[in-house]
Amino acid sequence: MKLKELFTDDDAVSPVIGVILMVAITVILAAVIASFVLGLGDTTNTTPQASFEFDYDNSTTPGSGTGLANSSIGGNLTITHESGSTINSDRLSLTDDDGGTLTPWSDDVQAGTSIDIQVDRNDTVRVVYTDESGDSSSTLSTWEGPDA
Repeated sequence: MKLKELFTDDDAVSPVIGVILMVAITVILAAVIASFVLGLGDTTNTTPQASFEFDYDNSTTPGSGTGLANSSIGGNLTITHESGSTINSDRLSLTDDDGGTLTPWSDDVQAGTSIDIQVDRNDTVRVVYTDESGDSSSTLSTWEGPDA
């Protein structure tokens, strides 16, 4: 018996490895294609990146305009979109700690867009983004009044 030929005979190894690799590649391709066909590949909803600036002026009397003010201790809050993504106005709202909600924007909100609302000195106002499906929301920015 030729022992040296027994250990160096690799004729069947290459075809077996080739078949295993082909099966693995086929399974991976099928999984990737199936995930996109079934809609699993595009289910990520991204929250827009935006920066808002708040400017509070307590010299004005609340309750004289659109706002979240519930008493006479407050003033005017100017909310300005400083930078970031342009956001559909239907997706943005303002909320306070009392559960009040306000949607003051009428057009798309882009850098430079500002609104004025009436708030109480002890309010906390949040700029909230709600995704297109309405299933989830994210707070983009928060303002706390001087007495909050």
